[in-house]
Amino acid sequence: MRYKIFKIMGILNVTPDSFSDGGVFLDKYNAIKQVDWMVENNVDIVDIGGESTRPNAPMVLLEEELSRVIPILKEVRKIYPNLTISVDTTKYDVAKAALDEGADIINDISGLQSNENIAELVGKYNAGLIIMHIKGTPQNMQNNPEYENVVTEVYDFFEKQIVLAQTKEVEKIWIDVGIGFGKKMKHNLELLKNLEKFNSIGFPQVLGISRKSFIGKMFQITEPKDRDVQTALLHSILITKGIDIVRVHNVEYLNHLRKILIEFN
Repeated sequence: MRYKIFKIMGILNVTPDSFSDGGVFLDKYNAIKQVDWMVENNVDIVDIGGESTRPNAPMVLLEEELSRVIPILKEVRKIYPNLTISVDTTKYDVAKAALDEGADIINDISGLQSNENIAELVGKYNAGLIIMHIKGTPQNMQNNPEYENVVTEVYDFFEKQIVLAQTKEVEKIWIDVGIGFGKKMKHNLELLKNLEKFNSIGFPQVLGISRKSFIGKMFQITEPKDRDVQTALLHSILITKGIDIVRVHNVEYLNHLRKILIEFN
């Protein structure tokens, strides 16, 4: 069996309260050092986020998110003019400022539910758009989420939101099933077991499982940053399902996994 060679998206949280590395890269010097390390490990995309989306995270004011994201984005673009940069935001004004400064992709964890005009903006700039599924918001998404059939409901969500994006002339679209975003453990596992079904939608998939709580529960690992080995092991199975982009904290482990895959493919 020949496997699709995936791309690596490195997570750069410029926040004080993200679930596994809050505060670590809020400082510009540390953030750039992290990007340097990612580039050394053959990262394909750096995803910059200025608002934590962990369960129960407080909402961040527009001005604060802009002040976190844009200076880092400017610096990364200056140092690495050819690096693909994604910005993780649900705010129209942050997305616009990011695209003005050279961002290539908007990673909308609300899947255009927070502001569907982001699609029009992305289309205007001929940028890429990641549509993620979430049930609720980070503030309430884990308050006992329920589904009759999680795979069917997420699939139907994508079909609807993709049509919305296409009517706004967005051409470059990825989908992300949103592991941990308004899902219980059983929902996460059901989606992961059925990832290949989403390939029939016709758009490439982003997979974001890095250090997430379901991994902690599976392996009884309390500290998120100690879940990197297990994250990589799970990816070694899940990439067989046709994943295009893996979004991770530890890009080094996924770089090693990709080298092995290329060698034996």
